[in-house]
Amino acid sequence: MLETVIFPLIKIVIVLGSVLATVMYIVLLERKVQAWVQVRLGPMRVGYHGIMQPLADVLKLFSKEDITPTKVDVGVFTLAPIMALVPALIAFAVIPFGSNEMKLFGLTIPGRIADVNVGMLYIVSVAGLGIYGIILGGWASNSKYPLIASLRASAQLISYEIAVTMTLVTVIMLSGTLSMVGIIEAQKTQGWWFAFMQPVAFFIYFVGGLAETNRAPFDLPEAEQELVAGFHTEYSGMRFAFFFLAEYANMIVVSAVATTLFFGGWLQPFPNVSWLWFLGLIPGWIWFCLKTFVFLYLFLWVRATFPRYRYDQLMRLGWKWLIPLAILNVVVTGFLKVLLK
Repeated sequence: MLETVIFPLIKIVIVLGSVLATVMYIVLLERKVQAWVQVRLGPMRVGYHGIMQPLADVLKLFSKEDITPTKVDVGVFTLAPIMALVPALIAFAVIPFGSNEMKLFGLTIPGRIADVNVGMLYIVSVAGLGIYGIILGGWASNSKYPLIASLRASAQLISYEIAVTMTLVTVIMLSGTLSMVGIIEAQKTQGWWFAFMQPVAFFIYFVGGLAETNRAPFDLPEAEQELVAGFHTEYSGMRFAFFFLAEYANMIVVSAVATTLFFGGWLQPFPNVSWLWFLGLIPGWIWFCLKTFVFLYLFLWVRATFPRYRYDQLMRLGWKWLIPLAILNVVVTGFLKVLLK
């Protein structure tokens, strides 16, 4: 009972609570990073240096009046934010945060909710569901700007999902498994992070991750100057908060998957180098969180640094550059794997 029901429920609560708390403070960090880039201070009033600002924002969003416009499809309009948020949260079910290192009541608890042998396939499948929430939200709003934004988001996802999936194929070729834990163990066995063995795949994955999460410089579905607020223009209160949570939860998913596939997950840097034994004193879940945080910071830094692409530039980059490059990378990887076998 403990191992099959209680412990999984405890891990689910801990993971979801940690993700939601991280989302709150990633928003604060983003506001701070953009302020520093623009030589400002950012939020400073609520708590010391604005440390309590996320709590104030949550209270504001969940206490505001939740307005339903008169001509929307009420059922779909309400369901859309939930459909956007749930896939972002359930993707964490197969992401390994640590090895078998936690002890409770004499039992060894894995640092993950579940380890399935098709974990990567699960994440790819789940990640493709969130777009339905955006499409339905734009359609159900019965407004031209949200509809245009949802169509942009769907076209953008299809374009970049192909390139990202092709990069995952190269990781499977190197590791020989679809298990997220198995991919980390393969990096430990081979002695190299896959980011060093597949730099092209990592670059494509990162660019595709920016586009799939609708983050700058690929935030065309939310372009304020063109579409007011994009697919969530007509949303307010709690339903807007769900879209907001979904975006940042997806950022964490993309960062966590990048850490797992390309940077060794919970492994310390250079785990096969004997004189770096002292790095092993730091628990694996801390290494995982540090690596994931680096990727999250890159998301924020890119938004504060690069201008937004035009929509034709966005599509051209995906179809004419990233997809051919990803296919070529798969071919070269397969050729080298057979040649060096």
